[in-house]
This record gives sequence, structure tokens and C-alpha cells, in this order.
Amino acid sequence: MKQQLYLITFLLIFLSLFSCKKDPNRHLNLGNWYLQKGLLDEAIIEYREVSRLYSDNQSELTRDEFQALGKAHFKLAIAYTKKGWWDYALDEAKRSFEILPTKDSHELVGLIESKIEQGLNL
Repeated sequence: MKQQLYLITFLLIFLSLFSCKKDPNRHLNLGNWYLQKGLLDEAIIEYREVSRLYSDNQSELTRDEFQALGKAHFKLAIAYTKKGWWDYALDEAKRSFEILPTKDSHELVGLIESKIEQGLNL
């Protein structure tokens, strides 16, 4: 079973290196898969790649591309919370809300701020 997991992980990494180079949606989907499987470091790399690929031309992004970028920052915030990196998570949640102001991203900002505040008051 472990060998199969390692093989699948290797294949996904191999495919991501060669098939995702210029496709942010593939990175977003791969990041979602990694996050679902608990592979946080790999998920973070994929979500950051989405952000990097869209960083040069944000003024020219389509609506769908803005949604993908906002989702990448939202999921990156979630991945950071799972690692306990609250300040990074807050930055990403705020960035997600700036790009894609949804109820979910607004609530995530509030939850992370609350968690940070609780940690400081303990």
C-alpha cells in the first residue's frame, strides 16, 4: 500500500512538472488533491505556483482567472492554518478577500484573526 502511495505521489509530481507549466488551473486542481490527502507542503507549492503564474498580468485577468487566483489564495490560507502558520494564513486570507470578496473568504479572515488573538491572550 505504501509503495502504491509513493508511486502515485511520484507520478503526480512528475506530471505536474511537465504538464502544468503554464496552466494555473492544473496547479490549482493538484493543490486541491494534495490538500485533501494531507500533503500540505506539496499543496502549498501548487497554490503558490498559481499565484506566481498570474502575478505578472493581473490587470488582464479574465473573471475565471480572478476566481482561480482568489481560490488559490483561499486554499493557501487553509493549508497554512493546518501547519499552524497563522500570520501567513491571515495574509493569504486577506489577499483572497481582496481578489475574490466572498462570504467564505471574509469569514476565514475573521476566524484566523480570532485564532491569533486567542493565542496572544493565552
